[in-house]
Amino acid sequence: MSPTILLAAGNPLASLAQSVDWLAIAPPTIAAAVALAVLVADLFVPATRKPLLGWVAIAGLAAAALSLLPLLDGGRRTFCLTGHPTVCSYVADPFALVIQFLVLAGALLTALLSVDTLKDHDLPAGEYWFLLLSSAAGAALLPASRDLATLVIALEVASLPAFALVGLRRGDRLSSEAALKFFLSSVAATAVMLLGVSFLYAATGSLHLSRVAHALTHLPDPRLATLASAGVALSLVGFAFKTAAAPFHFWVPDTYVGAPLPIAAYLSVVGKAVGFSGLILITVEGFPSYADVWGPALAVLAALTMTVGNVAALRQDPHRAHSAVRLLAWSSVGQAGYLLVPVAAAGYVDNPGHAIGSTVAYALMYGVVNLGAFAIAALVARSRPANRITDYRGLYARRPLAALALGFFLLCLAGLPPGIIGLFAKVTVFSAAVDAGLGWLAVVMAVNVVIALYYYLQWTAVLFRGAEATAGAVAPEGSEAAPRAAVPAALTTAIALAAVLGIVLSGAPQLVLRFASGALL
Repeated sequence: MSPTILLAAGNPLASLAQSVDWLAIAPPTIAAAVALAVLVADLFVPATRKPLLGWVAIAGLAAAALSLLPLLDGGRRTFCLTGHPTVCSYVADPFALVIQFLVLAGALLTALLSVDTLKDHDLPAGEYWFLLLSSAAGAALLPASRDLATLVIALEVASLPAFALVGLRRGDRLSSEAALKFFLSSVAATAVMLLGVSFLYAATGSLHLSRVAHALTHLPDPRLATLASAGVALSLVGFAFKTAAAPFHFWVPDTYVGAPLPIAAYLSVVGKAVGFSGLILITVEGFPSYADVWGPALAVLAALTMTVGNVAALRQDPHRAHSAVRLLAWSSVGQAGYLLVPVAAAGYVDNPGHAIGSTVAYALMYGVVNLGAFAIAALVARSRPANRITDYRGLYARRPLAALALGFFLLCLAGLPPGIIGLFAKVTVFSAAVDAGLGWLAVVMAVNVVIALYYYLQWTAVLFRGAEATAGAVAPEGSEAAPRAAVPAALTTAIALAAVLGIVLSGAPQLVLRFASGALL
């Protein structure tokens, strides 16, 4: 008789123990372990050696991403209920693996962008890397979560360190204001979401998404049905906030401007991946019987979000301080509207798993090119801290490769050649709306794509115009009077990785179609 059977026979509580598949939970576990290691090491590493902590963090994120490779063979489950092997709290299925790759790759590029930001702004290295890795661990945990408690915990683990990262520039008024606004609005949204989760637990008696979905279809008491309906509506609020969906988007522009640029990039990509993966899980996996409620609601949110984001981006003054970051912030709100379209469409089709593939495909494209755009913004900010759009005038003359890379990223976001991947991603989202019978939403999306073309092309054109000559002005960077400074290696690597990934995706757009046509859940 095996020791496990003897233990179970001698101890009734042993039957309550859950098995743990350590390989399945390796990605978030590695990120969390390295976060703790960096925090402890910061106590003993001398100030002159603090940059090493950044490279340890980068290596940890790379190891966490590589730990996804052994999981590609199929869906692994762990933390399952005893006697119910299909009711689990953690599932490493294709959906979770794709989002975990996006999250960890985005955190890795953010870390590369951060190496020189810490030195330039004199940020505390140990705290910065600990917070970034902790947030990445929570973000990697969320897409694999399959119960409401784990979803909420993962969401907060991903979010709470982000509040501190936004406000880490001590003595900076914009940073403190951004962190406070981000924190207060997020706490309010989380409180509403927790109230919704408590309603759902009271109505269904379970927190596991599969059991909640089953119970919602067989509520014996009309009063419980009313309670469940309120729980469904309230639970959507927290994730709508994380996706920056209108009207929960008001924190975005000020937060992006006040945060260090790498953290703004992180929030725009990883923060959205967290929000959208949670939103997809609770709607498609947890509330399929309420598709007639959340489907139309998300369709309206998608139309409102893309319109608000693109119109606000269109109105940005290129001469205003931080206008480049503000435009990217409002652009990210508009892009969130596009990402919401297939999720809304999932409420109208028989197989929602196929519809959300379009959101995942679009998120992969958006993550690569948006991080690349922020990387170029970080490069320009090294010599022009105000980061106005007019500061990019003549960038091609000063840094031709950087200008070409930013032009490529902007064209991908606009969906124009040579950004083929952006075009294909928009087509898949558009098709998801049409196939679901949401013709009006497809029309709204088409109008917004045209609006976005204007400001993306306007910024792209600025890159290739000659620099304005102003009497008494300081010689522009790259002239003989002001020799061009070398680009830091880590920043160069981040830009190169984003550009190479964007080019590869544009050269193989069938990858987008593969995600869009496959059932990830």
